[in-house]
Amino acid sequence: MRIAVGADHAGYELKGEITSLLEELEHSYRDFGPHKKDPEDDYPDFGVPVARAVAKGEFDLGILICGNGVGMCILANKVRGIRAALCHDTFCARSSREDDDSNILCLGARVIGVELAEEIVKTWLSATFSGANRHQRRVKKVMGLEERPA
Repeated sequence: MRIAVGADHAGYELKGEITSLLEELEHSYRDFGPHKKDPEDDYPDFGVPVARAVAKGEFDLGILICGNGVGMCILANKVRGIRAALCHDTFCARSSREDDDSNILCLGARVIGVELAEEIVKTWLSATFSGANRHQRRVKKVMGLEERPA
C-alpha cells in the first residue's frame, strides 16, 4: 500500500514513530515533511500536498498529524475526493474505513500517546470499506456535496 504522510511542528515526533511503523509493516510511504522540527511549520503547508496526492491517486491513503488532529482533518476535507477521519481510538479508525471509506487518517499528537497512535494506524490500515449498500449510498451522498454549491 502506498501511503502519504505529513505533519506540522506539533506532530513531528509522532510522524517519525508512524513512519517507522509503516516500515515495519512493509508499507511504501512518502514523508511530505516537515523534515526537521520548526515551530513555524504550519499544518496547511504539509497537509494540503498530502491530501492532493491522495485525491489524485498518487497514494492509496494518507496520514496527517498535528497537535489535536482537528486542523489537519478540516483542511484535508476541503480537498475534493478526500474523506479524512480524525481518530483517537481503534473503533473510530476501523469504522471510518469500513463504513465511511476514509482515505486520510488524522491524529492528534497532543491527544494520544505513541502506543495508541500505532494501534490506531494498524487498525485503520487493516480495515477496508465494507461496500455494503447502505454505506455506499451514504458515501455517495457525502461525495455529492462536492458537486453542488452550498
